[in-house]
Amino acid sequence: MLILTLITPDLYFSPAGSKVLEAFLTITYIDAANGTATRTVIGILALQGAFVEHQAALEKLPSSIRPEVILVKTPEELQRCDALIIPGGESTTIALVARLSGVLHPLKEFIKVKPVWGTCAGAILLSEAVENAKKGGQELLGGMSITIARNGWGSQVESFEAPLEVDGLRNAEQPFTGVFIRAPVVLKLNPTPTSPPIKVVSKLSPDLLPPSLSSPDHSGEPKIFVALRQELTEDNRFHEYFVKECVLSSKNQQR
Repeated sequence: MLILTLITPDLYFSPAGSKVLEAFLTITYIDAANGTATRTVIGILALQGAFVEHQAALEKLPSSIRPEVILVKTPEELQRCDALIIPGGESTTIALVARLSGVLHPLKEFIKVKPVWGTCAGAILLSEAVENAKKGGQELLGGMSITIARNGWGSQVESFEAPLEVDGLRNAEQPFTGVFIRAPVVLKLNPTPTSPPIKVVSKLSPDLLPPSLSSPDHSGEPKIFVALRQELTEDNRFHEYFVKECVLSSKNQQR
């Protein structure tokens, strides 16, 4: 299960999990093998980027769903995790450090079987093809059948914030402030019979798209995505959504 926070005119999760949670879901579950209570562990890839901000957001969740949070730098730490967050930052640096530290291949294997959420640089790493990559190319983790472009709006000075209505969040009628910092743009979906589905949960006003992407050539069905930075706001409803809809629902399905 992969989750990207993506917008274009539309914000997508993949697959976000449309299942309604039963009231008994909690962050602790019983291991059927030995009958012991086990707390859910969510890792945050801590090689570079805004991993501390993600950690703070998770630790502010209600105690009933608050996971054990660990910062992941090694294959051994990754092995402990039930789910993973790949933060915003510099995607090429994260990939390079992952390779040098021996965690790149374990990450690729983890993504195949566990819930993973990528924000901004994390979304780039979860894609299968990148445009505007740095000279020499871009190492990717893969998992999402999309083509993505780095720095969709251009330089740092083009960063912005925008209120978003996001279906599925608690108090969905309350806008979520999307933070877009040198945000990547997903240019193309490349679905295959075995690729995960994509669900629209929010729309970004077309007038906020880069001029080159808001032309008549890009009208009709949404085809352009951008990644926002939830960890840089005080609103942790996306983190709550990830824990409830992706992590806990996945673990309960495995019971």
